Amino acid sequence: MRISVIQMSPGSDKRRNIAEASRLIRAAVEADRPDLVVLPEMWSCLGGTAAVKREAAEDLPDPQRGRAAGEAYGAMQALAGDNRITLHAGSIGERTGDRISNTSLVFGPDGSELARYRKIHLFDVVTPNGESYRESDTYAPGEAVVTVLLGSIRAGLAICYDLRFGELFLSLRREGAELIILPAAFTAETGAAHWETLLRARAIETQCWLAASATCGTHVDANGAVRSTFGHSMVIDPWGTVVAQAANGPGWATGTLHSDRTAQVRAGIPVLDHRRLA
Repeated sequence: MRISVIQMSPGSDKRRNIAEASRLIRAAVEADRPDLVVLPEMWSCLGGTAAVKREAAEDLPDPQRGRAAGEAYGAMQALAGDNRITLHAGSIGERTGDRISNTSLVFGPDGSELARYRKIHLFDVVTPNGESYRESDTYAPGEAVVTVLLGSIRAGLAICYDLRFGELFLSLRREGAELIILPAAFTAETGAAHWETLLRARAIETQCWLAASATCGTHVDANGAVRSTFGHSMVIDPWGTVVAQAANGPGWATGTLHSDRTAQVRAGIPVLDHRRLA
């Protein structure tokens, strides 16, 4: 399976973000012919006020009720079908009540929705340089652990801050994941310190491939402050080797998942069989 991880520098202008995501997806498909393309976290609206984020959020389709798809949903669904790719549409805002959910969507090569995952762990922290983040003021946490079958490969779904919670990744491995997909918008500070280390650790612990698409550049938050995100989108193998990494700035990186490599690593060190604690 060839995997392209898209790296974007989005802001709060939803239509502009959709146009840029569409351009990068088409360029990656033309250049590298991937089977799977992955977008970053909240690529459709990063930054802005709570009102802006809610306006950009979408009511996701419910087939039983026949609700129409929103602009980002419809654009990504069409891109998957038009290009005959599996598209992990990063995450977008989903209207789910008083708050919104940070929701990943996966579309198959026929444009059908294959999976939906809502971010479980919310980033409510003050970073060492004093920047404050309160995702729970705007977003509601998800509860379900989600995997999806992509051809012969079972993929586990996670988003950004989930990366710091190894128990989620162990749960995904136990659910049969060979690949874990992580869209993210890591801060520049925490990314420089922990991004690659955590990604490689999760790959080694779970003996899974990691496909991590990240935002880069700057955006403006609700208070008018400029925020920077780290980028460095990566594909990592189950031994913890970085097999593809995006350069600085918008673009993509493409790596190839080999299931025989997964089998080799798991046979050599069968950690799941050796676990004695939950």
